Amino acid sequence: MSGAIIFIQEDLKISEVQEEVLVGILSIISLLGSLAGGRTSDIIGRKWTIAFAAVIFQIGAAIMTFAPSFQILMIGRVLAGVGIGFGVMIAPVYIAEISPTVDRGSLTSFPEIFINLGILLGYVSNYAFSGLSVHINWRVMLAVGILPSVFIGFALFIIPESPRWLVMQNRVEDARSVLLKTNENENDVDERLSEIVAAAGMSNGEKNEEKAVWRELLSPSPPLRRMLITGFGIQCFQQITGIDATVYYSPEIFKEAGIENNSKLLAATVAVGVTKTAFILIATFLVDRVGRKPLLYVSTIGMTVCLLTLSLTLGFLGHGQLGVALAVLCVCGNVAFFSVGMGPICWILTSEIFPLRLRAQASALGAVGNRVCSGLVAMSFLSLSRTITVGGTFFLFALLSALSVLFAYKCVPETKGKSLEQIELLFENHNEWQGSEVEMGDSEHLVQKA
Repeated sequence: MSGAIIFIQEDLKISEVQEEVLVGILSIISLLGSLAGGRTSDIIGRKWTIAFAAVIFQIGAAIMTFAPSFQILMIGRVLAGVGIGFGVMIAPVYIAEISPTVDRGSLTSFPEIFINLGILLGYVSNYAFSGLSVHINWRVMLAVGILPSVFIGFALFIIPESPRWLVMQNRVEDARSVLLKTNENENDVDERLSEIVAAAGMSNGEKNEEKAVWRELLSPSPPLRRMLITGFGIQCFQQITGIDATVYYSPEIFKEAGIENNSKLLAATVAVGVTKTAFILIATFLVDRVGRKPLLYVSTIGMTVCLLTLSLTLGFLGHGQLGVALAVLCVCGNVAFFSVGMGPICWILTSEIFPLRLRAQASALGAVGNRVCSGLVAMSFLSLSRTITVGGTFFLFALLSALSVLFAYKCVPETKGKSLEQIELLFENHNEWQGSEVEMGDSEHLVQKA
């Protein structure tokens, strides 16, 4: 959308407010999909919820491709948002539940990898199709988004259902068969299966009487309250530090820095996409080796420095070559630090920390916080920039990023190498956090390794 919006504005003659609404509504409306996703995945399973998300998104993307007016374009954008809401909620939950403990962090970061790859391909397609006529180019840019979700249809013939969901349905033998596909040691499988059965509140294959999930979430016990603060908080911090503003409005940022040609603007955004994708791969390699917290510290501190430098660059250096170079460097640096920590770890933690009986719907609640914050940032960026300047807006993002460093220090435990059931016990025994905490100094060793 970041590249397409330039040509949509020219073709459909939409106003700046309509532009903000079109960009931001996807994140706001996706909260409906995220809210519904938790309950849906508990009823029909994780696997078929992924399929449902893909179908809704495909319909929305098709409507946007052929939209003759802003109103029809908005209908397609809303449907795409609902599909994305389902997707961002269910993918990390599914992967966390099916992954072996030792590789869970790396595998759970896969959604973020492919989100970044999708952003990169979006930037590349924007650049590639920008030479077409104004009436056609933005439609082709949006149409290519249908293709990746088609591959999900083929994947459904291969991927198994979540073993934890199968246990919740009292299909213990089916769950054991799935676990055997990821672990050939039958003793390990039986041990993991017994842990899952215990966590699901089942005894001798029968479910215990369940407490209403939402009642428990709205009136949480102290351990669950700590989980909710950690999960909901990191989801909100991921977005209020301005990453979606950087991605959606990178052409506007570079224009403010002094780049005026549309082709050059889109070429600069390709550099942002390449950087974002490259550094998420680094995070995937490191997250199960050095842990979640060192990466979070490097990420949040690095983002704060880049956002502050970008703010000062846009505010004081004007439109010279140095200002343009620094702006591109700071935007690329910001997305790099985001991708190496806050981007993937947000979803990893949210899928890890909640008890099995609450995981889907608590993760959905976290995804709602993420989508609301994303939408508010996307829908207010242009207006805020006109009020306090683009540099002032990024100074505000820098302050919020500095707060995220403190949040990581106070509220996020280290979960590396722990099973999902052990992480639940970690929140119940809050005093044990001190023994598993990673000190700020550990991030220095990580920087040296990198």
